[in-house]
Amino acid sequence: MTVHTSSNRKLKQATDYADSETLSSQVGGALERAQDAYPTRLSRPLDSLWLERREGVVRGSADAGPLSQAQLDEFERKGFLFEPGFIGGEELDELRSELDALLSRDDFRDRDFSITEPESQEIRSLFAVHFLSRRFAKLARDERLVGRVRQILGGEAYVHQSRINNKPGFEGKGFSWHSDFETWHAEDGMPAMHAVSASIVLTDNHEFNGPLMLIPGSHRVFVPCLGETPDDHHRQSLKRQEFGVPGREALRELVGRHGIEAPKGAAGGLLLFDCNTLHGSNANMSPDPRSNVFFVYNRRDNACVEPFAARRRRPSFLAHGPGEPWSPQE
Repeated sequence: MTVHTSSNRKLKQATDYADSETLSSQVGGALERAQDAYPTRLSRPLDSLWLERREGVVRGSADAGPLSQAQLDEFERKGFLFEPGFIGGEELDELRSELDALLSRDDFRDRDFSITEPESQEIRSLFAVHFLSRRFAKLARDERLVGRVRQILGGEAYVHQSRINNKPGFEGKGFSWHSDFETWHAEDGMPAMHAVSASIVLTDNHEFNGPLMLIPGSHRVFVPCLGETPDDHHRQSLKRQEFGVPGREALRELVGRHGIEAPKGAAGGLLLFDCNTLHGSNANMSPDPRSNVFFVYNRRDNACVEPFAARRRRPSFLAHGPGEPWSPQE
């Protein structure tokens, strides 16, 4: 298969990593690179709407952690799992207080790691929260989360990205349909689909305040996107994403096959979803804010290499390496 880009560059290629589904191999002491398995940000569409996923979804077993076989089977089938009442009581109150404290920090506004709503100064996304907050750092390491992640990924993981997503009442804008893996592969250099997001609901999510919508089963295919990645794309995409958005024909076909689901519920629920599950959300037209904290866990042997469809990596507050420190002073 030949894929053309607008600049006629050669495809970026993946380095080897320790897995039976490795994309490259060691030959005679030299690294033999294989063609990119998930080409995207193309100048023209491929012959098919999508490519089949190469990696497995659930890599661990029910014996290895807190998730039951039925829960693992649901994650395998749908690409996500929602657990209402994951946390509650004083612990939830503490997390909500920490959320309010972070979102009210005036010194965080107009910083690269703090994204505001396009038409206001309300914070929309706050990145690297496990570095900004000891409380969220503790949560990111919590075995209740890490154990579930280990079960799904089948190995040890590190936090590739953390963030708070906040949709203020009346003003919170929506997020276009997308696969996180498409962005992480194209712009961060994540080689393969060995990552999972853990989202904890910190305010009630209901049908009117823009809950996350997911296409069940979409994690089993990769939808290439059109358009070469602009330099410093993150500055625009974190407010409104135009590149890395699947085509309408592919979305129409996938929704026609699988439908759309929007897990909703009281604060304290946990949503686990595969890195390649297509998701998005509508604007918040209600008075109620919708806030979640996200931790993205990437398997350690899947650490990022050079970007596959961008000239340079995104800043470290968006894509951390294993054991990589970060400071808001950067």
